[in-house]
Amino acid sequence: MYFARWKVVATLAVVLMGILLALPNVLPERIRAELPSWLPAKTVHLGLDLQGGSQVLLEVDRNDLVNHLTGQMVGDIRQVLRDERIGYTGLGRSGTQVTVRIRNPQDVDRALERIRQLAQPIQTGLFMDGQSVASAEVTRDGDRIILSFTEAGLEARISRAVQQSIEIVRRRVDALGTTEPSITRQGLDRIEVQVPGLQDPARLKDLLATTAQLQFRLLCDEQPETAQPASAPPGCDLLYSRDEPRIPYFVQTSSRATVEGEDLTDAQPGFDQRNGEPIVSFRFNQRGAQRFGELTQRNVGKPFAIVLDNEVISAPVINEPILGGTGQISGRFTVEDANDLAIVLRSGALPAKLQIVQESSVGPSLGADSIRAGTIASVVAVLAVFAFMVVGYGLFGVFANIALIVNLILLFAALSVLQATLTLPGIAGIVLTIGMAVDANVLIYERIREEQRNGRSVIASLQAGFDRALATIIDSNVTGLIAAIVLFGMGSGPVRGFAVTMTLGIAISMFTAFTLTRMMVAWWFHSARPRTIPL
Repeated sequence: MYFARWKVVATLAVVLMGILLALPNVLPERIRAELPSWLPAKTVHLGLDLQGGSQVLLEVDRNDLVNHLTGQMVGDIRQVLRDERIGYTGLGRSGTQVTVRIRNPQDVDRALERIRQLAQPIQTGLFMDGQSVASAEVTRDGDRIILSFTEAGLEARISRAVQQSIEIVRRRVDALGTTEPSITRQGLDRIEVQVPGLQDPARLKDLLATTAQLQFRLLCDEQPETAQPASAPPGCDLLYSRDEPRIPYFVQTSSRATVEGEDLTDAQPGFDQRNGEPIVSFRFNQRGAQRFGELTQRNVGKPFAIVLDNEVISAPVINEPILGGTGQISGRFTVEDANDLAIVLRSGALPAKLQIVQESSVGPSLGADSIRAGTIASVVAVLAVFAFMVVGYGLFGVFANIALIVNLILLFAALSVLQATLTLPGIAGIVLTIGMAVDANVLIYERIREEQRNGRSVIASLQAGFDRALATIIDSNVTGLIAAIVLFGMGSGPVRGFAVTMTLGIAISMFTAFTLTRMMVAWWFHSARPRTIPL
């Protein structure tokens, strides 16, 4: 029963490192803050169900996306027909269709060909590998051309919008300063956001529901005279302010009178040096700075509106050209409003409006109850396993119990290094791991018993017990590992947490069952020189 000296040193080093890495989880936060920087201080994060927090389920607004696509297509068709000098009339949209009537019958085929070029297929394959679906169908009915968005094309656009939105939502939630938010896709058009520790779901809801489409648009010369104007004059949109009561504005629609906020490179909250009110400072990239400079240079003395998601935040007068590419937005913000607006501007605009279909808040008391229940379950499981192993295998059961304790320490050390989030399913995975961790020892000990009953010597029985059990243990753990990997790959949220703890538990149990237990048995054999094995 030989166990090399270097293996002893390496095994003890791994155990010592595991204790150091897991130790911060049981230290008070005050003591962790005072630890030297070279000591590990990472801990396992508690999930939404353990420490409380906010949860929001978002859904892509299909009607808003269709409205945006059809409106954009109307503008594209208008531009194409103007470029080709093709006369038209009746350009409009209805539902998922855009129609236009060509005045000269001889121009219909040419217009049909150009409009068909606008209906480009959408790449849907993984890594854009060539799989595509038709985005729209273009048909002719006499002198009328009809462009209809296909159902498959709309589904593909919704899927792409969800994928793009996940990253933007993640940037916004991260900017709140929270730890370990969970942002996962649910089905075709939904996103689930869980933010542990955030007890203000209203703030999270406001932050995520903002599309953040920012524009700087000149006001029209004519402005509303009443609080509820009937309509806007030609070339103007009727928009309202965020104030209560809401103030109406006529805002120019021309692209020459508009600078889009997509060229913003930074936005930060701050305070106006003149009156001390919260503001948001912004900075454009080179292209945006040039367009913003030209707009303000041409319109000194005129008012322009700062528009966010079709609401006027403020409407200041251009006192002088703004040529540096920087500016500020003021609008009677609170400090929190200014901070949230800066977050959504920095993270960029969502590709489509997101509707909140479900929101909930988990209180910390429920999380405390969950932790208490999980702790009790774990302690009961550990004590039951301890008792079973000692009663069933005596001294060797004590070795297995020591290996089990080290298994749990190493598991929390690994979770701390990975900065994993522990949820109730994760605790279930740990409890399951406790049972699986001693399975390997049970198999080894039963093999040793068989060898001893067959009349083999002590050392031969011990050696054969460890060697013969190895293949069986590897087979059973590999199948469990495959199941855990599949759970992690196809699951989401808490299911992944269960898969992570299960995977780590299986891998660590292989180390503790074979290496650590074998080292203790070898130490016992060389110290006691027994004539029989106490099994």
